[in-house]
Amino acid sequence: MAGSDEKMGDEEKRAPETPASLDINDYTVIKEGEAEILMHVKNQVFFNKAQVNNRDISLAVLRTFISKRQQEHEARLLSKKMKVRAKEVVKPEAMEHDEKSNGQCDVSKDISQDEPCSISENSGANQGGKVPEKLKPPRVLEALSASGLRALRYAREVEGIGKVVALDNDKASVESCRRNIKLNGSVAISKVESHLVDARVYMLTHPKEFDVVDLDPYGAPSIFLDSAVQSVADGGILMCTATDMAVLCGSSGEVCYSKYGAYPVKGKYMHEMALRILLACIESHANRYKRYIVPVLSVKIDFYVRVFVRVFTSASAMKNTPLKLSYVYQCSGCDSFHLQPVGRNVSKNTSVRYLPGFGPAVAQECSDCGKKYNMGGPIWSAPIHDMEWVNSILTDVKSIKERYPAFNKISAVLTTVSEELPDVPLYLSLHSLCATLKCTSPSAVMFRSAVINAGYRISGTHACELGLKTDAPMDVIWDIMRCWVKTHPVKAQSPGMAGSVILAKEPVLQANFARAAASLSRAQTKKVARFLANPERHWGPKLRAGRQITSKHASLLGPEVVNRLQKLKEVEDEPASKHKKIEESTPKEVEDEPASKRKKTEESTLNL
Repeated sequence: MAGSDEKMGDEEKRAPETPASLDINDYTVIKEGEAEILMHVKNQVFFNKAQVNNRDISLAVLRTFISKRQQEHEARLLSKKMKVRAKEVVKPEAMEHDEKSNGQCDVSKDISQDEPCSISENSGANQGGKVPEKLKPPRVLEALSASGLRALRYAREVEGIGKVVALDNDKASVESCRRNIKLNGSVAISKVESHLVDARVYMLTHPKEFDVVDLDPYGAPSIFLDSAVQSVADGGILMCTATDMAVLCGSSGEVCYSKYGAYPVKGKYMHEMALRILLACIESHANRYKRYIVPVLSVKIDFYVRVFVRVFTSASAMKNTPLKLSYVYQCSGCDSFHLQPVGRNVSKNTSVRYLPGFGPAVAQECSDCGKKYNMGGPIWSAPIHDMEWVNSILTDVKSIKERYPAFNKISAVLTTVSEELPDVPLYLSLHSLCATLKCTSPSAVMFRSAVINAGYRISGTHACELGLKTDAPMDVIWDIMRCWVKTHPVKAQSPGMAGSVILAKEPVLQANFARAAASLSRAQTKKVARFLANPERHWGPKLRAGRQITSKHASLLGPEVVNRLQKLKEVEDEPASKHKKIEESTPKEVEDEPASKRKKTEESTLNL
């Protein structure tokens, strides 16, 4: 107990006292969940209200991780004990006789009996493996903490959490974080540490030390990934956000390749491709240290992508990585796309050989419209979600929905994710298919029914409201669309266009548009909201901390906020003599104002 008191005393020393000269009029108190922070009106430290969705879903995943981690630990303990007991049961009789002659007990008796001479659980559990009897609370690293809001919410809202280390290399951010730690009381002081340090250096010097590493940078996370995958403990979880969606979605392919090692393709599936590029990049960094990842949840929300992956160490399992990666061939004329696996394996008796993937996956010209292919990748083509985890997270979120400020949004996203086809990479857009053929669109239910009646699976996707994931090949998809156009004719197109080439062929498959029972998901049947509108205007990425706010930022912050901040700056820039005149005239004006008006003025100043 004394040791814990000393530890708390050391932590209090790390967080300096809030300056007595702090002017509360310069700050706004922001409350999110159970945490509160002070934010300066001049954008000194980055904070984005829209990231409440990110923080809430991270809390939900963290709660599930702690539960799964405990279950896995108990299973390992049980397995270790069973192995030890099995070894004891099969001991030769001669050894038993020798042990008896030496005054030792007879281990051949029924092991379930409670005998004082039975093997101790500690020695049995730890024999031949590092499985401690008691699991320590998980340590969390928030590599880019800014105001520390996320770290404070982890510490205050997640039961069973251990130490939370918040890092930042910006002095103002660290001061803000330490101020907010003090503001949030004894629980935050005892659990959260704030350090002024480069996150990359800190993670490199603390290998396999953290059970949870959270990366949420302003922009690309690529420069942090190499050190992050080394800092995660075996079986730990890495949470990573990427907000440079323009790069990941194909606007600057060469930049994406330089940052992530993959070339993006501008398809309708670009948001899911962004997720898969990020996963492939993390796997690449992990492989350099004989490690590999297992995705448990990967989501595209608002203006960013967020992945949650577990990190394990195994030189043999790492060899399967080429089987999880694929190149993408996207037709430049129509919506057809095909995947080319990077590698394959061949099993013979008990040995496994790893070989390059078969190719080419496609001809030089598209078999549907005759146009050339663009090639992108490699991307992660294995499942991007663990459906058992997704269902556990969703159940937990619904059970304590009052603890999630963004419950409606994250429950909608998780519901849609839970209904995705987990083993189908990328997706189609029904409206894009119709745009290629210049035809009216069938309803989503009719199209889904036609695919199901043809013997294939189909589902929606959380990444796009109009997206459809299906294991049907592209020739089947186009045959369904040809059958649709036969009953809904289109105007003649020029012969060279992709749509006219596709429609010139007769369908091999005769599509059946009769409504199928599985054409609507359970959420659609129950009319559960799956895609929600933004809660307010200008909901999106905000300015980097410290950047001067001008009128061009009205689209990000809103014109009202920009105008207020510009007026505040004009007052500060005025000469001192003018300030003095204003101050002298203020008392008389204030006295003449009604009390209700003075109160409103004071409140608006505090909320600026």
